[in-house]
Amino acid sequence: MTPRLPRDISGHQIANDLAAFGYEITRQTGSHLRLTTSINGEHHVTVPAHDPLKVGTVSGILAEVARHLELSKTEVSKRLFG
Repeated sequence: MTPRLPRDISGHQIANDLAAFGYEITRQTGSHLRLTTSINGEHHVTVPAHDPLKVGTVSGILAEVARHLELSKTEVSKRLFG
């Protein structure tokens, strides 16, 4: 079963959670964080530093991370949110 995406997560929280997949904040421009990982080759993802993030935004970020790591979005979601 797919875990329900959190409705109250901030951009900084999801950035910290994505550290489990090797992502770290490499820069911040205005209200957006740029995260980078070297796992499976270099990959960047932009996360708004908003609180809270909209569910669709969280879903899009997880889909992008899942695509890069060659995992399903469900697997990424389970690892991050149980």
